[in-house]
Amino acid sequence: MATLFVDADACPVKAEALRVGLRHGAKVVMVSNGGIRPSAYPGAEVVVVSAGADVADMWIAGRVQPGDVAITTDLPLAARVIEAGGQVVKPNGEALTTRNIGPALAARDLAADLRAADPFRQGGGRAFSNADRSRFLDALDRALRAR
Repeated sequence: MATLFVDADACPVKAEALRVGLRHGAKVVMVSNGGIRPSAYPGAEVVVVSAGADVADMWIAGRVQPGDVAITTDLPLAARVIEAGGQVVKPNGEALTTRNIGPALAARDLAADLRAADPFRQGGGRAFSNADRSRFLDALDRALRAR
């Protein structure tokens, strides 16, 4: 049985991930370093790790197996999941694979360098939309069927 790992801190699609994961018979594990309530996700294993940068990411990366699926926007975690033979779906429905994780990491590093060079640089990503949620549901369904 595959495991669906949800990097649950600030994940906008936790309920959807649980519903789709359980429908496919996956073990659903919500990993957080505090902010989610277990009662809100019956059917999921809720793991609360200690506070600290990347503790939840390290927990997931240390347990992912080939065929598992992770939901995350954290690119270094995604790279580790892919390297371990897992699949990654971002909450907006984008699948990260061996083909696109390298360019995604490079773009992340470039953006960090640009922000560091211009501390007044403003902006961020666009708001999460219903279309993103729909793409996510489709992509997660495909990922779980492919395992």
